[in-house]
Amino acid sequence: MLLLSFSYSKRNTYLDFISLTFTNYKINMKKVLVTLTLVLAFSQTSFAQETQTIEQPIDSVVVAQQQMDAQMEELKAAKEKQKALAKAEKERKSVEKAQKKAEKAQKKAEKAVKKQEKLVKSIHQKKKGIKKSEMKIRKLQSKLAKGRSKGKMTPVAEMKIDQKINKLELAIAKHKEKLAKLEQKQ
Repeated sequence: MLLLSFSYSKRNTYLDFISLTFTNYKINMKKVLVTLTLVLAFSQTSFAQETQTIEQPIDSVVVAQQQMDAQMEELKAAKEKQKALAKAEKERKSVEKAQKKAEKAQKKAEKAVKKQEKLVKSIHQKKKGIKKSEMKIRKLQSKLAKGRSKGKMTPVAEMKIDQKINKLELAIAKHKEKLAKLEQKQ
């Protein structure tokens, strides 16, 4: 049972305490007022929440729709990123393919240059070999001419020198044929 009692203090003329007496407990009136205010506030907020629950299904549908829209946008962005990555991957592969082709062409060109250099070198060697053989033939012919003019050469020595000259002339003919083939390649 709730009884309100007001007590006046003998010392002051003002109202010192307003007390509420429950069966055996005395509670400060300020505390009671604060408690009542809080109870009323909570009941109001719970009532406000109950009224919002009626509107909440409409809001939740809108929120769900917004979430679905956001997810769709994220999905579209993810697909666009994936397409961009696939395109970048294709470009990278085509660039790598072009690089490989360029490297292959460069190697082929280097190989052709080396082959050309080797061809030029072999042509030069053949010309040098021909000149050297011709010089040997001239020396042998001059030696044969001197030996015949002085009469100091034996017929066997003359025959050997003639054989050497014939052999060198055959070698020169072979070198000239090879030289002609090499020059045709060039």
